[in-house]
Amino acid sequence: MKKLLIADDAEFNREILKELFKDQYIILEAVDGVEAIEQIKANANDLAVIFLDLIMPRKTGMDVLEDMQKLDLLDNIPVIMITGEATADSDAAAYGYGVADIIYKPFSRQVIMRRTSNIVELYEHRKEVMKQLDTKIEELEESRRQLAQSNEFLVTALSTVVEFRDLESGEHIQRVREMSNLLLHSWAKLHDDFNYNETSIQQMSMASTLHDIGKIAIPDEVLLKPGRLTKEEFEIMKTHTLRGGEMLLNFKRDDSEFFKYCYDICMYHHERSDGKGYPYGLKGDEIPVWAQVVSVADVFDALTSPRVYKPPFTPQEAIRMIYDGECGNFSEDLMECFKECQPQLIELVIKHHKPEELAAGTIEA
Repeated sequence: MKKLLIADDAEFNREILKELFKDQYIILEAVDGVEAIEQIKANANDLAVIFLDLIMPRKTGMDVLEDMQKLDLLDNIPVIMITGEATADSDAAAYGYGVADIIYKPFSRQVIMRRTSNIVELYEHRKEVMKQLDTKIEELEESRRQLAQSNEFLVTALSTVVEFRDLESGEHIQRVREMSNLLLHSWAKLHDDFNYNETSIQQMSMASTLHDIGKIAIPDEVLLKPGRLTKEEFEIMKTHTLRGGEMLLNFKRDDSEFFKYCYDICMYHHERSDGKGYPYGLKGDEIPVWAQVVSVADVFDALTSPRVYKPPFTPQEAIRMIYDGECGNFSEDLMECFKECQPQLIELVIKHHKPEELAAGTIEA
């Protein structure tokens, strides 16, 4: 059985209310405001309704309401103020705290029983609706998590197909993703105008795994050539950006932010700040931040990884080459982020390379 608290210093009033509700509730009593708040704290989960006198010793009804507000209890426990000395100001203050009703002394028994019943039913219904809403929100959140996991699996699987066809380790996409994540967090830290939340940054990082998806369309004799490409072959290789964009447009189902990140990264991760990149020769801020970040992550990983036509450079040498413009021109903002992330980027290189490479001195720890 639910509990009802009567907080009133007048015994006569308490006796009337006890008699009215004794068959419906376990009756609790308080003779002043201090005792009232103690009863409320001790029985907060079981109280169906509180009758609260306005004028009481030690703490007034308003003081009790203030304490309940601080404890965040007024949304869950209906409070009916009972008073014989009400004013427009006191009524406004009580309703401002969130009381459910105000009943004036002397009160009609039939009226107070009906109004109390209605209020309790309303609060119970509201709590049930909120409970159902919380359940639905949890279910939707779980569905969202499962969908995100499925999408991540499909994106990773699709991008890994490119890695295997390119005879490269599938770890390249994971390294680029981790490096991009580091650089994006650095960009957000250093640039107040980068108004993207953690969810967006994670989506950008996941989108980076598709940066080379267009290589699926590159002929084997170019993609798998065991050596440096001729000028003509390199022109063919450069089309992987456009082909990747075309593929994504064929998959497009909506204008989501995630699609935008995937498309921009596929298309523009070989653009450079001075306009000497490809496929469009974009300059500076014309290149989306997420594409800029993936561009330097992709270059750094390529330099520090073994290829059929070269051994891996040390992270320190790769950093020097990037700063000296040997891999194209990157923006000052991007280089600022790259500098801040250098220790973590070097750690990633060391973590992802074979022990024998480290032992042989091809990678400097």
